[in-house]
Amino acid sequence: MIPIKYNIGNLASRRVSTLMSVLGIGVVIAVMLSIMALYSGVRKATISSGSKDILMVMREGAEAEISSWVTKEKFDVIRTLPGIEKDSSGQPVVSPETVIIFKLPKKDDPKGSNVIVRGVTPAAFLIRPQVKLVAGRMFNTGTNEMIAARRISNRFVNTSIGDSFNFGPQKYTVVGLFDAAGTAFDSEMWMDVGYLAASRRRVGSYSLVMIKPTDHAAYESIKTAITSDSRLKLSTRSEYQYYADQTKGLNGIAFLVAVVTLFMMAGAVLGTMNTMFGAIASRGREIGTLRALGFSRRSVLLSMLIESAFVALIGGIAGIVLALPVNMISTGTTNFQTFSEVAFNFDVNGTIAMIGIIIALISGMIGGAIPAIMAAMLPITRALREI
Repeated sequence: MIPIKYNIGNLASRRVSTLMSVLGIGVVIAVMLSIMALYSGVRKATISSGSKDILMVMREGAEAEISSWVTKEKFDVIRTLPGIEKDSSGQPVVSPETVIIFKLPKKDDPKGSNVIVRGVTPAAFLIRPQVKLVAGRMFNTGTNEMIAARRISNRFVNTSIGDSFNFGPQKYTVVGLFDAAGTAFDSEMWMDVGYLAASRRRVGSYSLVMIKPTDHAAYESIKTAITSDSRLKLSTRSEYQYYADQTKGLNGIAFLVAVVTLFMMAGAVLGTMNTMFGAIASRGREIGTLRALGFSRRSVLLSMLIESAFVALIGGIAGIVLALPVNMISTGTTNFQTFSEVAFNFDVNGTIAMIGIIIALISGMIGGAIPAIMAAMLPITRALREI
């Protein structure tokens, strides 16, 4: 085999072209990773919202909270089922919730976007302990007060503490901000379920009911009791499964990621191929000398591929470094299952970084393959005559 130091020497002697190749591949990989980080951030914010131990009860056939309803009579039946965990006062941890879409103006877009407003009871905070008040105070029961996710407050007008806004004939006042640890609830506003239902004329029903069973056996027992009761006609699934199903609304972003990845990979392949053609074209005599010294075509081919892969690897690492700053970006998109705002952070995680390295290496190998094969197949006599 041709020693690795031969390849290192070649790259060192072509510092400028090598650096430009590394930067070219790095920029391509960085753009690709940024798009992948966008999709990963949205998916993470959605799926991480749900717990596999919490049972979610909705209308049969409903795919989203906003299209579901559970009457108060059915709720009264559900809350008496055995196996539900009790709170400190001995009450079952059952959270009836009403979900309404408000269209509010954004700070960067007066036309606004849809925001989920969730009517809740204190049980909602026991079921979702990741939701914590970080500023202001909790809303009072039976009033128009609400608390907003901190990310919503940063993106929408009149959603800071002390602000008020009108939606329909009602006026709502923000009295506190909460943080939901990067979950989908960071895209919501919460208030008293009774007031929200009355203000939107939904007094006879809730959108859904959340249940916290005592253990897995109780989970299965409650689930069976609800689905087998012909009077209720309700469906059940874990909160985790519900939010996993919501990622179907992200298919457009997934398609965009696939298309961009394909084009970026093609760009990396062409860039590497151009670099290797240029590098090999000026080394005809050198390659002929290697062959004359007894190195086989296979050795020459392998040496060229190693050189190409090394440049691509460094380019992939550079791409990761260039993509890291987007990890700090917080933005939002639309979930087309609910047509509401989803706030999220770009997520450049270890898996995405590894995918970037692998794609860079594959691109380097493919891009260097044709020039390497041509170099290896070059007849010795012709190669030695190259100037």
